[in-house]
Amino acid sequence: MFKKLSALVLALPLVLAIPEKRALPAQCAKLVPVVEDLLENLFENQCGDAAHGALRLVFHDAIGISPIVGGGGADGSIITFNATELTFDANDGLDDVLATVGPFFLEHQNVISPGDFVQLAGALSLAACPGAPRVQFFAGRPPPKAASPNFLVPEPFNTTDQIIERFASVGFSPPEIIALLSSHSIAGADTVDPTIPGTPFDSTPSVYDTNIFIEVLLRGTLFPGTAGNQGEVETAVAGTLRLESDFELARDPRTACVWQEFALNQPLMADRFAPALFKLSLLGQNINRLTDCSSLIPQPPALKDAPEFPPGQNLGDIQQSCPTTRFPDLPTQPGPPLDVSPIPQADTSDDS
Repeated sequence: MFKKLSALVLALPLVLAIPEKRALPAQCAKLVPVVEDLLENLFENQCGDAAHGALRLVFHDAIGISPIVGGGGADGSIITFNATELTFDANDGLDDVLATVGPFFLEHQNVISPGDFVQLAGALSLAACPGAPRVQFFAGRPPPKAASPNFLVPEPFNTTDQIIERFASVGFSPPEIIALLSSHSIAGADTVDPTIPGTPFDSTPSVYDTNIFIEVLLRGTLFPGTAGNQGEVETAVAGTLRLESDFELARDPRTACVWQEFALNQPLMADRFAPALFKLSLLGQNINRLTDCSSLIPQPPALKDAPEFPPGQNLGDIQQSCPTTRFPDLPTQPGPPLDVSPIPQADTSDDS
């Protein structure tokens, strides 16, 4: 479900404030240079490809735990044992993410553990995304002991039952799964269809908004590239790619009404995402041994966003899925039908 993510690029004319060291616990104060480096030199005050790559690491690292086969959860094993975990099919494409993010960890590894780095970078990745929530960050994770077991990261071709059962095994409810999928509002696919890397998910190039939840409910009519790719179904907007898992979760009776709620309420979407992501960041950890360093995370820019249908679409294109509440009529964005461009990818070269 969180496979092959990249991000939508949105340059923002803003400067994110970092708290003064003297106002922080010692455990947090030593991380201020890490925060400054990530914001200024990795994310560059953009809700871009590097930012969402860092957020993707949060999911793939943290979900690597199971009461049956073990694993350390949110421990940074995806960095330390990358030679093993990058061979997992579900981690396809993460080599590019680590090529971008990894040098920043190596620069600061004397003051931050792999697990803390993954979670800090993920929390900071949202700071320049308008509409995103400010998420909590706790520090103090010990170094990972071993690689995560394989087959723990949900795949876009998994059934809804499989996805719900996988998350339930580590304490997540169906509504929390949908909350976590809010990350797809700023994401795209690099290798689902290898002929078109950087294809946005069912969402127009935008910010952390409701588009993904509206557009996945629209009747699919086309593929952005080739058909027949595992984990992909027809989408409704040219240039976007729809994951099979998103399609199924949006229409399953256990999750359809939550999906519809988020489609119509951006603040609710953000409010539910923040605690779900924080809960994910604590998998395998003892919160009583961690220090609250949430004040290191800047407040993302606000967003005034009203839900709308994309150009050329209307209520008649919605596949009603919530059995208890009808999807309301919404305004349609003006203009010709969209044809969304591929997402520019982060530059992992050494060129300045």
